[in-house]
Amino acid sequence: MNGVAGRAGSEDKWNSSMASEEGKGNLALVQHIVLVLSGKGGVGKSTITTELALALRHAGKKVGILDVDLCGPSIPHMLNVRSKHVHQCDAGWVPVYANPEQTIAVMSIGFLLENPDDAVVWRGPKKTALIKQFVSDVAWGKLDYLIVDTPPGTSDEHLAVVESLRGHGVEGAVLVTTPQAVSTGDVRREITFCKKTGLRILGIVENMSGFACPHCSECTNIFSKGGGEELAKQTGVPFLGCVPLDPQLSSSLEEGGDFIQAFPLSATFSAINEIVQKVMSGAAVRQ
Repeated sequence: MNGVAGRAGSEDKWNSSMASEEGKGNLALVQHIVLVLSGKGGVGKSTITTELALALRHAGKKVGILDVDLCGPSIPHMLNVRSKHVHQCDAGWVPVYANPEQTIAVMSIGFLLENPDDAVVWRGPKKTALIKQFVSDVAWGKLDYLIVDTPPGTSDEHLAVVESLRGHGVEGAVLVTTPQAVSTGDVRREITFCKKTGLRILGIVENMSGFACPHCSECTNIFSKGGGEELAKQTGVPFLGCVPLDPQLSSSLEEGGDFIQAFPLSATFSAINEIVQKVMSGAAVRQ
């Protein structure tokens, strides 16, 4: 469990704020922190996290992903960095970079396992300790956005993330659901969690909203559609948009490819891009 790269050099606009940011440690140069939450597993939370990061990178942002889904760390696979290892420097762990330009940095327990098939059989206190270490000991350097991919539910890990990041200027949370009532019901509980912990909700994303044909781009409602949007209306939470099931997106994630770059004309790309623009606008409100 070693690793870290030195902090990136900072521009003048960052220098002016350093005195007030000393207490933030390795997060001092992170401008925006966004959590991705889902009340239910299997709704594509890590998919949304990955595509948000890629879309932000293509928008000219430098992005970090903190994968705190300790029992199901899928981000290294989706970004094709499973074989990488973290190292250590004076500031802490150096994150793994997903591209040569080093504009996407990743930290995950997946990099710390001797065997990627090893199960993480830990009790709550050990999980909490590692999450706190992830928050304090990763030398991110200068980032425009740090996206935190969380496990499903509202348990110890979520409380550890929120409490560890309190005071670091968290922008809020993106909630991911599928259209079905069984999923939106779990997101209602996630909304309650956010309200109880004082975590601002940036909005809801309805994932797997229809099936996008890769040949004709027609979208067919296999499961259902509109559940996430209706939930947003009922709860007064912003609705960020719908992302359909797309075979091209699925294959990109399986191969660790960049869907945003490979399929810029797809309807799914447009949907993801619209969501990212709303996330950036919501984050900008807090500046």
